[in-house]
Formats: sequence, structure tokens, C-alpha cells
Amino acid sequence: MLAVGMLAGSEGIGGIDFDAPAVAQDIGTVALAIILFSGGLDTHWATMRQVMAPALVLATVGVVITAVVVGTFAWWLLGSFTDIALGSDGVSWTEGLLLGVIVASTDAAAIFALLRRGGSRPHPRTRALLELESGTNDPMAVVLTTAVLGLLTGVSATHVAAAGVDVVLNIVVGAAIGLLGGRAGSVGMARLALPAPGLSPVLAVGIGAVTYGAAEQLHGNGFLAVYLCGLVVGHDLRVNRDMTLQAVDALGWLAQITMFLAMGLLVFPSRLLEVAPAGIAIALVLMFVARPVAVISCLLPFRFRVDEVVYISWAGLKGAVPIVLATFPATVGLAAASEVFSVVFFVVVFSVAAQGLTLGPLATSLHRRGIRARSTARG
Repeated sequence: MLAVGMLAGSEGIGGIDFDAPAVAQDIGTVALAIILFSGGLDTHWATMRQVMAPALVLATVGVVITAVVVGTFAWWLLGSFTDIALGSDGVSWTEGLLLGVIVASTDAAAIFALLRRGGSRPHPRTRALLELESGTNDPMAVVLTTAVLGLLTGVSATHVAAAGVDVVLNIVVGAAIGLLGGRAGSVGMARLALPAPGLSPVLAVGIGAVTYGAAEQLHGNGFLAVYLCGLVVGHDLRVNRDMTLQAVDALGWLAQITMFLAMGLLVFPSRLLEVAPAGIAIALVLMFVARPVAVISCLLPFRFRVDEVVYISWAGLKGAVPIVLATFPATVGLAAASEVFSVVFFVVVFSVAAQGLTLGPLATSLHRRGIRARSTARG
């Protein structure tokens, strides 16, 4: 869909002028909420409890490790080679770190879309970890981006510390509202006598929407809230269960298609070509160095199998959230804001293309290796 959107854009054969990041952000927000709710409905609570600790460590400490590795490389690369530098004098380490924190988080929409493909389905524990990580790491990426921008613009350390407190409250409030909303919604769906079975999916989506809105109004993480709401509703759902899951799943696919199409329309290929050398280098370090280092460091205490670690390392896809965060530098008047946005967009497109196309074959290969290893062990 990204490719279709790019072809339909102002520099493609469609000629559609869609230079509207704010509209794309709104589309992405609505789509992501639907996708997360759909994913929560289809996730087993027992499996989720097993991966709660490692997923949260990966969503917090893992984001920091990824940001530092990518940021340090970006500082070395962009500060050393003036032909691809951001600005005339390259970048400082703090400016490189800004690029790192923006692209550090995995994207829930991309993860959920790929994990639903038949050939990309990993072990249930691995899938649950990736879904929970991608659904909860956005607040950490946001607070790190805000903090680094504060350092670049001279904001006091007090404001940076306050941002750290905000992210903790954001997660706690979002989780609480998600669990409460899911429980209340489950009771309502069990007791309400709907006039037609087809209204069950409508009611379920409405419950998710209300939960998301309540969390956002109370300064909680709406995405985490709607995911946990879907998790609780899916666990308790008994009436018209199959119909509800299928209908919400279809809505989730429609949301994914719409979101990636909008992202593709927003791309200007000519701008991406200008930052291609830097973008490719940063993307490769992100995929082959930063993400694996973060995953291995965070999951080492939890005794995950080697094949699970390999899959999780490669499944750190980027998507709409880094693109949204890449608009933050422009709001504070950073000189290289447009270049930052272009580099981040290139990294996202490269990540979706390279990792998205190879995740399925990787899952198949790891599965076959696991079968052969078990057969050898028995023999």
C-alpha cells in the first residue's frame, strides 16, 4: 500500500497532491486504535501474562539502547561526511541522538499487519511479546524525543524530568482505563439483548472507541488502553464471538490499508533520494546492530530460545509513529527539521520494505530449523 500511495501521489502517475501531514497523522491515529483493538481481541490473556515483563523491558530499556546505538552512529556518519550531512557542519551527538530516539520504537500497525499473515505467524509467545511491545513503546519514544528536543532548544532539566514523570503517568492511567473499560464492556456485551447478532461487532468497536477517548481525555495512553480493552473483551466474549472477531478483524485490515495508503501519498520520492545514502546507512545499523543488541540485552534474563530472539530482532519494523515524531523538530523551529523528517521517512520505508518482505520467509526458515533440531535431538 505504501508503494500504491507513492504512485498515486503528486510525483507519481496519480498526481494527487497530498502534502498534509496533519491529516495523515489523524488517519494514522484512528487506524492504529482500530488495529490495536482488533489485535487485543485476538490475543489470549494467558499468553499475554507470560510475556508481560520481557515486553515492558523491551518497550522501555530496549528503546533507550536502540536510540543510543543509532544516535551515536548517526553522529559519527552525518558529522563526518559533509556530502550527506544535515546542515553545513554535520550534526552534534545530541542531534544524532534525536534521529535515534525518533526511529527507536517499533510500530504497532506494521507489526500487527505482518503477524496476521499466514506465512509470518511466529510462536504465540513471540507474537504476544511483539504485539505488547509495539503497543506500549510509543510513550517512551515520545518522552525521549521531547527530552532531546528540550536539550537542543535549551529547555531546563526540570522540564525534562517532568516529561519523564508524565510518561509514567501516561502508561499507568492508560493501563487502568483500558482494563476498567474492557471489564465494563464485557459485562455490557454479556447482559445487553441486542436486536440483531450483527450489532455485536458494532458494540465491541464502540467500547474500544469510548475507552480510547476516555484515556486520552484523562492524559493516559489511548493506544495502550484500547489494546488492553480489546484483550479483556476478547477474553470474556462468549455471545457471537466468531462473528465479532471476524468483523473487527476485517475492519482492522481496512484500517491498515487506509493508513499505509495515506503514508504513501505523503511521500515525495525526490526528497527521499536526497537523503538516501544517510538513510540506508542508518536503516542498516538499526536493523542489523541496534535492534539485535537491544533485544539480546533485554531478553537475556528471560531465557528465550535463539530462534525467538532472531525473529524478535528482525521484527522491529518502523511505521507511522516515527513519522509523527519526525514532525516534532519543526514545531520547535529546529534548523534541520525537514532533513530529519526526510531521513526518518526513508528509514521507515526501507524498514517496511526490507523487513516486511523477509519476515515471512524468516519465520518459515526458523520453524523448519526448529523441527529439524527437535528431530535430531530425539534421534
